[in-house]
Amino acid sequence: MSKPLSSQVSRRGFMRGASLSALAVGGSGLLASCGTEGAKVEEGSCESTDKSESEQEVSFSNWPLYLDPIKAKDTSTLEKFEQVTGIAVSYDTDVNDNLSFKAKVAPQLQACKSTSRDVFVLTDWMAAQMIELGWLQELDHANMPNVDANLLDSLKSPSWDPERKYSVPWQSGMTGIAYNAELTDPVTSFQQLLTRPELKGKITLLTEMRDTMLFMLLMQGADPEDFTDDEFSNAIAELQKYVDNGQVRRFTGNDYTDDLKQGNVAACEAWSGDIAALGNPKFKWLAPEEGISLWSDNMLVPNLAEHKTNVEKLINFYYEPVNAAKLAAWNYYFCPVKGAEDEIAQFDKSAVGNPLIFPAEDMLSRGYTFMGLDATQDKNYQAQFNQVQGG
Repeated sequence: MSKPLSSQVSRRGFMRGASLSALAVGGSGLLASCGTEGAKVEEGSCESTDKSESEQEVSFSNWPLYLDPIKAKDTSTLEKFEQVTGIAVSYDTDVNDNLSFKAKVAPQLQACKSTSRDVFVLTDWMAAQMIELGWLQELDHANMPNVDANLLDSLKSPSWDPERKYSVPWQSGMTGIAYNAELTDPVTSFQQLLTRPELKGKITLLTEMRDTMLFMLLMQGADPEDFTDDEFSNAIAELQKYVDNGQVRRFTGNDYTDDLKQGNVAACEAWSGDIAALGNPKFKWLAPEEGISLWSDNMLVPNLAEHKTNVEKLINFYYEPVNAAKLAAWNYYFCPVKGAEDEIAQFDKSAVGNPLIFPAEDMLSRGYTFMGLDATQDKNYQAQFNQVQGG
């Protein structure tokens, strides 16, 4: 039986800068952030030893509430994996956000020391950083035939890991618009969200610069995957206009769901899984006419992890469509596994055809990534965006 949607608590709100999407193969460069300079591990300088053959175990760090209950006897996918393979999994939900998790493991990884973890799950942009820094082990696809057979085509070749040598998606999601159908007619575009008079003071936007500015760039006719400083500044000026005229109630993190539930807002910028989690049919999520931002969280094996082959068996297990379907029926995020939709009816008939879990190809084709930023650009753009929020 699937997890009731009303009891789900989103982990999406903990994410930072997550709109650099694995679903797009375009874009250029890797995201840089403060603290990465001098932290790079040179190739070949940090060799790992795999003890999988003699030690049947895996240490797994993930986001909270991102896996079906591990203690649910006879229904847990993790229990099934342990029974099928004989590999014991130590599962920890200690990834609260990308930056704080990076802060936990960076001292070890940059010094070529063990993190005491065999696999962890991080968002595209942070995965890209770690690849660039040389902190991850290359995966052996011979141990993951289900990945090669069943990974969605749109996810196979992100620009930051085009051959998926270091990363495999765990789950994906989308950023778009949510609205309360009892308070407003459908809000089908960002243009409408920011200009309809009856929505004045009744909308919220996200504090995540890349999410919000992706849509502002699209509204200006700029390409969020390839834009200039002037185009970004013009989009910021447009955003400032809607803040100044009172259209935007406030900028929020995940607490926009509270505003929706309390009736404080009629519509808002929103993450797909959160709206499913509210469990109330009056709250609708849709893909704006301008397009959508898509993102993935990825399984990564750090340097000096001692059970890489066991991790690859775990990844392969979750890319078996029936197991992927069980996971998707519980967390209602966009499933990256081909064939899962055919299996999901046995776990949750209401999930069959759900566009939040299995978006149609025409929706995916409208997905965008945010251009890779160097450290100077990142600091500059974030400062401009913070100014608008602070104003």
